[in-house]
Amino acid sequence: MGLFSKDIKTMDDLFVHTLRDIYYAEQQIAKNLPKMVKKATDAELKKGFEMHLEETRGHIVRVEQVFEMHGVKAKAVNCPAIDGILEEAEEIAGDIADDQVLDAALIAAAQAVEHYEITRYGTLVEWAKKLGRSDCAAVLEKNLKEEMATDKKLTGLAERKINLMAAE
Repeated sequence: MGLFSKDIKTMDDLFVHTLRDIYYAEQQIAKNLPKMVKKATDAELKKGFEMHLEETRGHIVRVEQVFEMHGVKAKAVNCPAIDGILEEAEEIAGDIADDQVLDAALIAAAQAVEHYEITRYGTLVEWAKKLGRSDCAAVLEKNLKEEMATDKKLTGLAERKINLMAAE
């Protein structure tokens, strides 16, 4: 289904489609994070990825809650954007032999994922409010805040430690 699919006629249709998009994305992220945990060599980065995997599982549950609250079936739609981001991350990480450079690449890849999620959740929160669904917006806002916090932690780790070590 493309962005301007015939199935999308109303703002509510668009909201549900985008909710299904992020549902798919979160499921794919949950499948890929264990690979990032294994590849990470820095203990703090590894622990951060493990913590985010648990958060991601919680995000999936919250998205399922929003589906239920909104009265639609929890269903995923393919998201070529997140597939591409995850595929690129795997390709880049597979080519790096230097552990510090690998960790820097993993952070960059994780932040690309986080930024995608932040845009999706930010949009969904605003659309939910416009649709009069402040209840759905409140649940989605929790995911948005956690994604933003993860991005901030990754930036801090990169700036404080990982990028410095990779540049040596």
